[in-house]
Amino acid sequence: MAVIKVVEIMSDSTKSWEDATANGIRRASKSIKGIRSAYVQSQSVVVKSNKVSAYRVNLKVSFEVK
Repeated sequence: MAVIKVVEIMSDSTKSWEDATANGIRRASKSIKGIRSAYVQSQSVVVKSNKVSAYRVNLKVSFEVK
């Protein structure tokens, strides 16, 4: 039986939500080993001068605890 833990992280990008997700997984993998999946809980944008300046995602990252 595997024990799975879930952590919530926020990540951003100036390019896209997909890039923000990839950035979050890349950063999380530096301290979390065995990432199995990530669920995009929510998406949002930062608006400056009537233009989108950043894309943000809240991720739920699951990994196996050994």
